[in-house]
Amino acid sequence: MSRFQPLQASAPVTLFHDGHCPFCRVEVAWLEKHRQRERVKLVDIQSPTFNAEAYGTRFERMMGKLHVLDSQGAWYIGMDASRALYAVLGYRRLVWLSCLPGVCGVMDAGYRFFARRRVRLGQWWEKRQAKRCSKRS
Repeated sequence: MSRFQPLQASAPVTLFHDGHCPFCRVEVAWLEKHRQRERVKLVDIQSPTFNAEAYGTRFERMMGKLHVLDSQGAWYIGMDASRALYAVLGYRRLVWLSCLPGVCGVMDAGYRFFARRRVRLGQWWEKRQAKRCSKRS
């Protein structure tokens, strides 16, 4: 896949997200209010009705990285999934910048680091948010 391939993603795209992940829930809430909302179909892979095999993959594989499927049947996985999503939402210039040599590598490495630790980071973040809310009460 070319470094700029995510810019070719065709709307609407299907974003497969983990409904148990606190960070994913925040992102999905933002997407549901986005002005280009009709360009993204949201699928919670934690839903009891979700069947990864229907998409030719396994649940365990989808849990490890973000997945986006565009209207032409192209899959984007990991940081490229984020790039494809933001490209169809209209942030093409930012996506293009994120594809440049150097920037691309750093962002891809950052995504891999985050993806491996998102469950623990999410638990830490939720505890921190709960403490903030209890202090305000």
